[in-house]
Parts: sequence; structure tokens; C-alpha cells
Amino acid sequence: MAIEITMPKFGQTMTEGTIVSWEKQVGEQINKGDVFLKIESDKAVLDVESEHSGVLLKTVAKEGDLVPCGQTIAYIGEQGEQIQPRAGIA
Repeated sequence: MAIEITMPKFGQTMTEGTIVSWEKQVGEQINKGDVFLKIESDKAVLDVESEHSGVLLKTVAKEGDLVPCGQTIAYIGEQGEQIQPRAGIA
């Protein structure tokens, strides 16, 4: 089953982050610990390391998007896997 990746929360005051760049492209393999995303908080640009291994199946947020913490930004899973979003997620 595909794993839903959400905008991380770095620190108690962070409520949203901006996608600076996707360091991996859809279809690329991601290993646990790989930096696959850079986000900007109100204080700094941060590298986001993957907590899972798999293929980047889909990105929901684009570079430059301001995304609330906890909102879905991508999916990681096995090549060719179908994504089953939670109810209310497009």
C-alpha cells in the first residue's frame, strides 16, 4: 500500500511550509534517509529525509506551494502501485 507523505512540522510554532524543491522526481527510487525534498519554514530552508523506502509515485504539492503541516504532499510505494487516498484527499 502506498504511503502518504505529509508536510512535516519542524518545531512547535511551524504551521506551514513552502515546497522549495523536489530532490527526487516521480518514478525515482527513494531509500530511507535520502533527502527527497527541501522546504522553507518561517525560519530556514530544511532538508526532508524519507522515513520510508520505495518509489516516488506522485507529488501532490508543486514547488512554490505553501502547504499546511500535516497536509498530503506526496506518495511513496512500489512501482506501478495504485494510490488510495484517504477520504477527502484529492
